[in-house]
Amino acid sequence: MPQISEGLDCLKIISGERDMLTKIHLQNLKERIKRMPLSEKYFLNVTKDCNSYRSRRKFISYSMSKEEEEFPIAYSMVIDEKIEMFERLLRSIYAPQNIYCVHVDSESPVPFQQAVRGIASCFSNVFLASKLEKVVYASWSRVQADLNCMKDLLGSNVQWEYLLNTCETDFPLKTNAEIVKALKILKGKNSLESVKTPADKMSRWLFHHEIGKTVIRTNIQKTLPPVDVPIFSGGPYFVVTREFVKHILRDSLIDKFFTWEQDTYSPDEHLWATLNRMPGVPGSMPHHEKYDVSDLHSIARVVKFSFHEGDVSKGASYPHCTGSHQYFICIYGCGDLQWLVKQHHLFASKFDPSVDDMAIQCLEEYLRNNTLYKTET
Repeated sequence: MPQISEGLDCLKIISGERDMLTKIHLQNLKERIKRMPLSEKYFLNVTKDCNSYRSRRKFISYSMSKEEEEFPIAYSMVIDEKIEMFERLLRSIYAPQNIYCVHVDSESPVPFQQAVRGIASCFSNVFLASKLEKVVYASWSRVQADLNCMKDLLGSNVQWEYLLNTCETDFPLKTNAEIVKALKILKGKNSLESVKTPADKMSRWLFHHEIGKTVIRTNIQKTLPPVDVPIFSGGPYFVVTREFVKHILRDSLIDKFFTWEQDTYSPDEHLWATLNRMPGVPGSMPHHEKYDVSDLHSIARVVKFSFHEGDVSKGASYPHCTGSHQYFICIYGCGDLQWLVKQHHLFASKFDPSVDDMAIQCLEEYLRNNTLYKTET
């Protein structure tokens, strides 16, 4: 694991101590361009000796509790770049009883793909998806990547209970033991954002879109969707049961819905939300508005959008981002950690070591300490 910079105290950072946050801010300004991320070449070399690699990178090698051992979790990990960030994410959620399907963009650079394969080769429960997609931003291919992993995960020997999806800008806020407890509390329900579609997002599925290197809206109106519930709005992240996955891959009506969705814009931001409101879908909720679930009420992912940031005492959804923004989304800094670790969400997005590597380091330390010293037997 990366070494914590001298003089910096993660406990104080996560506690929100002002002097320490000022110190880390100044250090980030000095070191942002200094630290080079671990390269594809590094991982190709180090994974030649898997025993040494797993030990050196401090992967958990045994189930930490009987409860965790008896409740395996599946992960779909869709990635396309930043090999070190992927590996740090994998290490932070890794447990030997779980199973991990990694979908690499088929057009990712060859060294990146080779490095991912090298990492996966060192674990019996980590594998690359059997079918890789060229992932175009905001297109169906992003959904298809998760579907490919769903099929592979169902075909594995691991009888996992829930499926969670991630990308390389995510990082967990909970240990595996805490995730297991949170999933058990759901009692077979799914957890994801699903709300009435805002008027400004309806064009995403009302019109036909051409899919090329980008997604372009046309003026051609689409046919009505082949489902009997409204189209709901949500996010690309989900926490769903094994029975949910089985159902959506085998139901003929949902298969038609998949086909209908393939020329929409950002289908991952309305497909999962709608599936989880359909009658008969395992773990779903009724489609009455009283069952709407916002992103802040689901447990799948906490994301800070710049237009909802501000003074919480005056009505803002969450405090200001202390890192930076990309497409109106906060890339977290150390000053966000005190707020983040108090949230009930399992994961947060986005993190980027080039913006604030210390934020990731401190989360790694926080999770490792909780894993080793707070896990019940």
